[in-house]
Amino acid sequence: MLSAKSLFQEILDNDESFRLFCSIAASGEAQGGWENGRIAALVPEGERALAPKIARHGADEDKHGRIFTALLRKRGLTPVPVPPGTDYTMLLERHGIGLAHDKLRRDEPLTVRDVIVYLAHSRVTEQRAAEQLGLLRTHFADHPEIGRAVRVISDDEDKHLAYTHEELLRLAAAGHGRLIQRTLRACALTEIRVHRDVSLAVMAHMGRILRWPKARSALLAAGIHALYAYERLAGWHRMVTLAMPERRDALGGPAAPAPEFA
Repeated sequence: MLSAKSLFQEILDNDESFRLFCSIAASGEAQGGWENGRIAALVPEGERALAPKIARHGADEDKHGRIFTALLRKRGLTPVPVPPGTDYTMLLERHGIGLAHDKLRRDEPLTVRDVIVYLAHSRVTEQRAAEQLGLLRTHFADHPEIGRAVRVISDDEDKHLAYTHEELLRLAAAGHGRLIQRTLRACALTEIRVHRDVSLAVMAHMGRILRWPKARSALLAAGIHALYAYERLAGWHRMVTLAMPERRDALGGPAAPAPEFA
């Protein structure tokens, strides 16, 4: 039976597909680490209290990149170049989601509006990450090779999601509610389209590596399109709602080291 668990197990069992999966993940996490680091350095004066949390977010992303690289190293594998169509983070930027890298490379303070754009982008993408890692955690939390990594990253993604809810609610209470809702909606609708395109590209690469029959590849593509149709119709709403999280001040301390991976 074709299921999320059996699909990932197949990817995990093959060195080349696992190599591609970890390479894509490590690259995206490293890029996220750089972005958060630059944003933390450029936070406007009135939001300086947010800078350590953004820096913590970036440190976590860097840690995740090291974890994926270490998983490759354990198998004696090295990263491969990330195919352009599978680069989720770069495609989001290309579609105008989040803060442009050109802006982040300049040493000019950001505005409160920029901070809202960053947090809204994080709120939407961390929802996706938390859901995907939660699914992996359900099926692979006790796996001898990747279980520890999945648990660590999943817990971090939950913290990141909680932090974005709390900070956006704080800014909404300060009078930015309409801007936050407009920005969240735009981010969510673009993210679901980019996620569809990236998922199709990743599955196409995996299909070639694992030599899937055309019927199986077509079935997986149909499933990806069906998910997009649902998200376009109604599923995107889960990405734009805000609720005070049970885990308050989730990024209020230093990033936990992961010496067993680094």
